Amino acid sequence: MSKIVAITMGDPAGIGPEIIVKALQSEVIKNIHSVVVGSADVLKKQLKMGLFTNVKINVIEQVSNAIFQPNIINVIDIKLDDIDTLKPGIIQPQAGDLAYRCVKKATELALNGEVSSIATAPLNKEALHSAGHMYPGHTELLAKLTDSKDVAMVLYTDSLKVIHVTTHISLRKFLDTLSSERIEKVIKIANDFLTKIGIKHPKIAVAGVNPHAGEHGLFGDEEIKIVTPAIEKMRQCGIDAIGPCAPDTVFLQAHQGKFDMVVAMYHDQGHIPLKLLGFYDGVNIAAGLPFIRTSADHGTAYDIAWQGVAKPDSMIESIRLAELLSK
Repeated sequence: MSKIVAITMGDPAGIGPEIIVKALQSEVIKNIHSVVVGSADVLKKQLKMGLFTNVKINVIEQVSNAIFQPNIINVIDIKLDDIDTLKPGIIQPQAGDLAYRCVKKATELALNGEVSSIATAPLNKEALHSAGHMYPGHTELLAKLTDSKDVAMVLYTDSLKVIHVTTHISLRKFLDTLSSERIEKVIKIANDFLTKIGIKHPKIAVAGVNPHAGEHGLFGDEEIKIVTPAIEKMRQCGIDAIGPCAPDTVFLQAHQGKFDMVVAMYHDQGHIPLKLLGFYDGVNIAAGLPFIRTSADHGTAYDIAWQGVAKPDSMIESIRLAELLSK
């Protein structure tokens, strides 16, 4: 059976619907088999705005009813509470609720084997919370829906790949909760992920927590007490983990090919270098789920929502990778 990618709409008040339509009409994506899980009415409005006059929406109840042709967008329709009151660029509960229901439905399709992977358009965390769905983001939501215990966020470009020990928590909480056990799990997830995508002997750099990786305890002792023991244990398990590495240089070294992936300790430590190097084509991957899940590596961009100017590059790459990695 062909590999089929489920594409979730994300927040309909953001740029998700626009970049989905643009992505599906790109030369890179148009021959990949996909179904959109989202509001058919919202997509129809996007088609009118973008003047894609030769593209048709095919509303389906089951993936098996999809018609895979370049000018057809297959949609499993997840209806908004009130399409007429949807306001682009504004946080609203019905938009957050739709984003949640799209992810929930796509997860069901993936767990049932009806699709091989999921590519998610961005959701807005405030809108999600306003609808009563109290998750920090996609990764945590998907972990809950799939009952996955060990999941980590990967940011992926051709030249730099980063996995995170923690993501959506404050720096103070990060320092209070950092443990060797969590670092060990993330190193293992990184090694498993890289092996699955075809890297036979992954070389994984582990970033330090403090400036210059603590400078032998001069700037902090987390590297000595927490990070180093985790690295040594994983090396004993046969994983080629190196570190703790100075955070201000290790990402450049990985970008130049010295390492296959960097383990970042917290959200901004990993996100800043990757977004600097791959803002438009970077992809977010949830590693550790029972299926491949990719995502555009940017937010809902409310400031430019529904204006026709959003770039689909990251969405294109996330759909391409979802199909490729699921093989």
